[in-house]
Amino acid sequence: MLLEGKKGLILGVANKQSIAWAIAESAAREGARLIFNYQNDRFKDKVEKLAEGLEGSKTFQCDVGSDDEIAAMMKGVEGEFGELDFLVHSIAYAPTEELAGEFINTSRQGFATALEVSAYSLVAVSRAAAPLMKNGGSIITMTYLGSERVIPNYNVMGVAKAALEASVRYLANDLGPRGVRVNAISAGPIRTLAARGVGGISKMVEAHREIAPLRHATEQAEVGDTALFLLSS
Repeated sequence: MLLEGKKGLILGVANKQSIAWAIAESAAREGARLIFNYQNDRFKDKVEKLAEGLEGSKTFQCDVGSDDEIAAMMKGVEGEFGELDFLVHSIAYAPTEELAGEFINTSRQGFATALEVSAYSLVAVSRAAAPLMKNGGSIITMTYLGSERVIPNYNVMGVAKAALEASVRYLANDLGPRGVRVNAISAGPIRTLAARGVGGISKMVEAHREIAPLRHATEQAEVGDTALFLLSS
């Protein structure tokens, strides 16, 4: 029961295959109470149905592109929990057309969208959550190797992940004196709803399985337990 009595907010669950959901399962197994967001009505039923399976869980609508919705969600979190021990940010998006062809053809709007949703949202939600982390805590986000190396069909998302990782370092410096740790997990290629937008994801997973030391592709549950380590004291 590594997280017994702990309260967490998990952002980015879309379905059972989501990395965010794997983290939620690991956290709940170890005693945490959880709150989830759903972006809009398209995801509401799925997220609420999943949350119902975890005792004491709640859901709030929040599109992280809206500061007003972030503020409303945090007000709801404070009303339910009073405080937060951890925050999981598992959100990324770029328009599908920006992930095909050459990076040089990235549009101005596509670049702005990828950076805002995939990187700035971590800053926005961390700023809103920090006052609720009264006794310190942990913030986790999800990154990928495309931040450091050129990955085919990843394009502007690689730039967004690089910005995300830099944001993690600056946030860690800001929040460390308050006892809040900030980390990113690079999980490797995993078949999720978000990953479907990356061309050739199935081949990437197969290649990973062939060359990884354990000779198997990374599974969501493994990422969930890695997050558990970072969330726990």
